[in-house]
Amino acid sequence: MADGSDSGRQDRGEAPGAGTGNPDGWDRLWTPHRMAYIKGEGKPTGSRPEDGCPFCRAPGLGDPEGLVVRRGKSAYVVLNLYPYNSGHLLVCPYRHVSEYTSLDEEETAEVATLTQEGIRALTAAYRPHAFNVGMNLGAAAGAGIAAHLHQHIVPRWGGDTNFMPVIGHTKVLPELLEQTRARVAGHWPGE
Repeated sequence: MADGSDSGRQDRGEAPGAGTGNPDGWDRLWTPHRMAYIKGEGKPTGSRPEDGCPFCRAPGLGDPEGLVVRRGKSAYVVLNLYPYNSGHLLVCPYRHVSEYTSLDEEETAEVATLTQEGIRALTAAYRPHAFNVGMNLGAAAGAGIAAHLHQHIVPRWGGDTNFMPVIGHTKVLPELLEQTRARVAGHWPGE
C-alpha cells in the first residue's frame, strides 16, 4: 500500500511495523492497562491514609467496585489489583498500620482467620495445588504499598511458572477480576 499503513503489509503476510526496524522474531502480547501500575498510578504518596491508600479506600466502596471479597470486624479480604495468579487475595486490617507488631490482638486473630478462610475459599473455587502466604513488611522487603500492612494469599498450580512470566514477563489470567471476586466470594466458608 502506498499510504505506508500496516494493513497492506498484513495482506502480504508481513508483520505490522515491519518497515520500522529489523524484525526480532518475538511475538508481542500488548497489555496497555498495566501502564497504570508501571507509572505507580493510584499508589499512595505518603504514609497517611489520606495520602491515597488503596487499602483504606477499598472498604468504602461497594464489594464489586472495591474488589472486596469478605468483610470482617477489624480486617477484610480484597483481590490484588495486579495479581501474580488468578485468585490472588490480600488480607488487610481496616486500620492503617504498616507494622505487624502494631496490630492489636483482635486484628491479628482476624487476619489469621480470614487467611485460613481465604485458602479454603480458593481451594473450593479453583483447586490450586499449593499456596504462597506471607507479608512483605517494608519497601526493602518488596512491599509495593508498605504503608498499609497486607498479607498475600497466592494460589499456585504445577507449571504456573511457565515461559510467559519467566521469559515474557507476562501473566495470563483466565478471567476478569470482577469474575474472580464473585467466584471466590461465592465459595467463602459459611456462605
